[in-house]
Amino acid sequence: MLVKEILAQTTTTFSFEFFPPKTIAGWDGLFNNIRELRPLNPSWVSVTYGAGGSTRENTHDLVLRISHETDLTVVPHLTCVNSTRNEIESIVDRYVNSGISNILALRGDAPRGETMWKPAPDGFYFAADLIYFIKKHFPQMCIGVAGFPEGHPETLNRLLEMDYLKAKVDSGADYIVTQLFFDNRDFYDFRERCELAGISVPVIAGIMPILSRQGMYRMVELAAGSRLPARLLKLILRADEEEYVAKAGIHWASEQVRDLIDSGARGIHFYTLNKSKATIQIYETLGVRHSQQFLRGR
Repeated sequence: MLVKEILAQTTTTFSFEFFPPKTIAGWDGLFNNIRELRPLNPSWVSVTYGAGGSTRENTHDLVLRISHETDLTVVPHLTCVNSTRNEIESIVDRYVNSGISNILALRGDAPRGETMWKPAPDGFYFAADLIYFIKKHFPQMCIGVAGFPEGHPETLNRLLEMDYLKAKVDSGADYIVTQLFFDNRDFYDFRERCELAGISVPVIAGIMPILSRQGMYRMVELAAGSRLPARLLKLILRADEEEYVAKAGIHWASEQVRDLIDSGARGIHFYTLNKSKATIQIYETLGVRHSQQFLRGR
């Protein structure tokens, strides 16, 4: 099913993100977690993407395995990194032939060891160009894109940032999934700025709970300097054991989700880190067994 069709039929969507494991044990663990998360009835699940070689193939393999072994709608990520136009066309064609009709299109970060972003020869410089190319050659594809409530780390001009996002939507993007954030006010401001920029596609809120102090530092690094509110830092620093750090992080994320739902967010996207426990606990904290109960309560 197309994500845009799911969004059209659902008041608030709930989706999960996974990444391709690097080991056999990791694959087994991931599918155990997928089985545990399945009763939550996610609207769709997405799979992250690495540029080139085995990582790219692992994404394709994981997407197909989820598609074949479950009844979940799956959305593979696709980036411009180290890919020519012919390679992009080949990747999307493989998905189409495998019955995959959704993609999250991203520019992607510079490869490890490189400080400056540059496209591959005959590749795409901007995500908007990638989206336009996919829509031109595969018009049946539903395409999601990334949004940055706290600002894109490479675009200090916030007005120009919204111009770039509008260009992605004008090129054919059907919805936006945001980078993780910890203060809902950043999301509400971003959503309002989208409206002011003439962006009318649904905006999905990205949520990732803090589960350890080490994970908190890693999370901020991966999210390119994500802002941690002082109230959240107090909760984390007050916890004297890692178990309580996780409880504090899950409590904070649960309150974020509750407030987002009450404020009419079109969707919640959980960055699961291939684990099920935290997402399940957020659902339990909110007093529901699966996402459809959120909808009945509105």
